[in-house]
Amino acid sequence: MANLVTPNYYINYPVKIAKSKIAGNGAFALQNIPARKKIGDLGGVIITMKEAIKLIKDLKVINLVELDNNLALNASANPNDLRFINHSCGPNTFMRVMKNRVEFYALKNIKKGEELSCDYGETHHEGKLPCQCRAKNCRGFI
Repeated sequence: MANLVTPNYYINYPVKIAKSKIAGNGAFALQNIPARKKIGDLGGVIITMKEAIKLIKDLKVINLVELDNNLALNASANPNDLRFINHSCGPNTFMRVMKNRVEFYALKNIKKGEELSCDYGETHHEGKLPCQCRAKNCRGFI
C-alpha cells in the first residue's frame, strides 16, 4: 500500500508562499480564514514507516506525518502549498490526522497576509531541533 498519492486533497483557502520569519519559506493566507474552518488537505504520497525512517536519515529537510497502520504521508513528494505551514508553539492552525489524510483547520480567525503555523507536537527530531517560532510560550525545541 506504499507510495500511493493521497486521494482528492484540496486547499479551501489558498495560500501564498513567501519568506518566513519562522524558518525558510512559509504559507501566508491570501484571504481572511474564519476560526474552525478547514483550510485544506496536505498533499503527498503515502509510504510505509520503514520508508519514512530511511528518508529521515537521508534528508535534512523532510515533510512527513505519521498515519495509522504503520504508514506515513510524505508531503515532500507530490506536495501542495500546505507543506509550507511552519511549526509554532503559539499556532493559528491545527492538524487533524484521519486514516490516510492530514487536514489543517484554523484555530482562530486568521487575517489575510498572516503566516499559517501549526504546533507539530512530537517529531522525529525528538526535541533536539531548536525552535525558531518566537512565540511567547515557545518551548525552545521541536
